[in-house]
Amino acid sequence: MKYILLFIKKTLRFVLKPLSFVPAIFVMYMIFRLSAQDGMTSSQLSLKVSNKIVVTADKLLKTDFTDEQIKHYADKIHHYVRKLGHVTEYFILAVTVAFPLYVYGLRGIPLMLVAGLFCVGFAAFDEYHQSFVRGRGPSKRDVAIDSIGIFIGIIIVRIVGWTGRMTIFRPLSNK
Repeated sequence: MKYILLFIKKTLRFVLKPLSFVPAIFVMYMIFRLSAQDGMTSSQLSLKVSNKIVVTADKLLKTDFTDEQIKHYADKIHHYVRKLGHVTEYFILAVTVAFPLYVYGLRGIPLMLVAGLFCVGFAAFDEYHQSFVRGRGPSKRDVAIDSIGIFIGIIIVRIVGWTGRMTIFRPLSNK
């Protein structure tokens, strides 16, 4: 019975480990699709999000903003919402890239270097891609902003991975 369980464990690892990269591929596809939107469409999408944030804050704080005030505040936070979108999407990419690498045994500084270079490289490629999209252009500043999300994502994977290995997943650990 012990050998059967060991065989099942090894088979599951063999099958599931490569599938752990699927979320990263999906996230890269979504980032690429969002970057393929022309400048006006992209701006309108983030303006809708800004508007939703102001409307939600208005309801929660019971401030009874007029439509003009909502538009004013949405316009005021629009730039920050766009940049927070960059941080968020690259945070998610970093988590979905770093986690499978962690599962494959890449830890510490090598994990940060491999996952970080891959994600920053993708961010630079994405900005280059935007140079071919109407109303958009590449920005080194956006790559730097993306890198903030990447760094935070990788650090969180390292913390969660280490904590999990030392606690609930210790019985499954190879060490």
